[in-house]
Amino acid sequence: MKKYWIVLFLNLFMVNIGLADTNALKPYQAGDWSSLVKTANGAPLAVHFWGVTCPACVKEMPQWGSFVKNNPTAKVIFIQVDDVPVDSIKKMLSKAGLEKANNFYVAAPFDERLRYEIDPKWQGETPTTIMIDRSGKATRKTGLIDFRQLQMTLMPKS
Repeated sequence: MKKYWIVLFLNLFMVNIGLADTNALKPYQAGDWSSLVKTANGAPLAVHFWGVTCPACVKEMPQWGSFVKNNPTAKVIFIQVDDVPVDSIKKMLSKAGLEKANNFYVAAPFDERLRYEIDPKWQGETPTTIMIDRSGKATRKTGLIDFRQLQMTLMPKS
C-alpha cells in the first residue's frame, strides 16, 4: 500500500511540473523567429518586444495584461530584450498580469544578427510590436500600441 502512495505522489508531482512549465519564461535565440511565427498556424499574431529598463514598456505592459485578459483567443507573444536577471523579468510580467502569457527572453545579446532575422530594417527600439496577418505579411509598429487597432487586427471577424 505504501508503494502505491509513493507512485501516486510521484505521478502527481510530475504532472504538476509539466503543467507549471507550460507558462514558463522561455529563452529566445537566433534561429527561433520562423518557428515562433509558425505557432500561430495561419492566425493573426502579435509579437511584442519589450524591456524591463524601457520606461514606455513599464507604462504599457499593464495595458497588454488587460488586452490579453480581455481577448483570451488573441495570439500574442512577448519577448523581453534587456540583459537583466530573469527574476526582474518575472516580476514585471507578474505586475502586468502576464505571468501566464507566452513569454520569452532573449538568451544572448540582442545584436544586429538577431534583429536582422526578425526585421532587417529594425534597429532594436522598444517597445516594438510586429503584427503578422493571416497571409504572413509582417508590419512593425515601434512605440506604444493602439489596443483598439490591435484588437481589430488580431481578433477574428464574426
